[in-house]
Amino acid sequence: MFSQDQIKALAQPTPSKIILLVLDGLGGLPRTETGKTELETACLPNFHKLAALSICGLSQPVGPGITAGSAPGHTALFGYDPFAVNIGRGVLEAVGIDFPIEQGDVLARGNFCAVDSNGVITDRRAGRIATELNAGLCKLLEMKIDDIQVLIAPVKDYRFVICFRGAGLRDAVSETDPQHEGMKPLQITATTAGAIKTANVANQFVDRAKKILADKHPANMLLLRGFSREPEILSMQAIYKLKPAVVASYPMYRGLARLVGMDNLPTGATFTDEIKTVKEHYNDYDFFFVHIKPTDAAGEDGDFDRKVKILEDVDKTLPDLLSLNPDVIVVTGDHSTPAMLKGHSWHTVPTMIYSKYCRPDKVVEFSESGCLGGGLGIFPATDIMPLAMANALKLNKFGA
Repeated sequence: MFSQDQIKALAQPTPSKIILLVLDGLGGLPRTETGKTELETACLPNFHKLAALSICGLSQPVGPGITAGSAPGHTALFGYDPFAVNIGRGVLEAVGIDFPIEQGDVLARGNFCAVDSNGVITDRRAGRIATELNAGLCKLLEMKIDDIQVLIAPVKDYRFVICFRGAGLRDAVSETDPQHEGMKPLQITATTAGAIKTANVANQFVDRAKKILADKHPANMLLLRGFSREPEILSMQAIYKLKPAVVASYPMYRGLARLVGMDNLPTGATFTDEIKTVKEHYNDYDFFFVHIKPTDAAGEDGDFDRKVKILEDVDKTLPDLLSLNPDVIVVTGDHSTPAMLKGHSWHTVPTMIYSKYCRPDKVVEFSESGCLGGGLGIFPATDIMPLAMANALKLNKFGA
């Protein structure tokens, strides 16, 4: 992988345009009855047509055998080393909803969840409660613990942002979310001596919240993860000399994109809405990150058929995006979310890169098995941005 300084030295601004289309949780696993993944099951004539004109492969979000979270998965897609630039989920959620972060704030991403009479988690997502109900619960939970102000803001559905504001806080604490149902929420512990105060305050908050939410089933408890502070990151403008924009309906992805310097373009909830937004601003930017969330949600829910249907719906709308004739279009995912596993996995992600300067391979099907035979092979996701830049003729020659 080239360093950011090396890419920065080679990058040049040009009028050419790049679209990075990310289907969250794209990769899957074969269904036992058919031996086919979600991509292999879906009817995707437009994706397959594009694959036949592209160079394809399987991208590795973080490393062999490593299951990537959404933040490191996208960080890698934007060309940042996910180990060096590890952005916490709390900050991402906060930036995504324009929460007013102050210096020293420690933020976490919260889930409302359902627990039984023994405190065992029965639904980590509280039945995906409506955002309006979420907002009402958040108002009940704001409080002060000693000298620390606890602020809470709804994000979407069952998710919220919590901000611990005051002196002496650090983000080196563990999470309460065990990531599985059938377990009790975990106790928060400090991983460094400097974070003991944060752990104590957070545990007090959880204890009080448990009592406040006791009769609010299915949202009668909460889970906290991704404790973090706002990081300093070199922007995509500085590295790639791009004018980038994000088109995403879900706040967290807007937050991540903004942290790396993308302008946020307000959009609707559907892929059709997102394409309309890209069209409206197409002359204003030369890089568009377009994000599709429902593929990941279906995989998390273990709903194979719904994921297939979402892929087919995106395929039907894809020609509308391609009608813009971008110089480069990349189609990939941030990680795999197989319905068979009901969660993120370590598996590589189907990827295709189209430009009139790409070297098309013999792949004619956009799928895991199809892309395995592609010219890109199995490669780090951090290579996607340099490849997109090269295909857009935005990188100068290296060396004499």
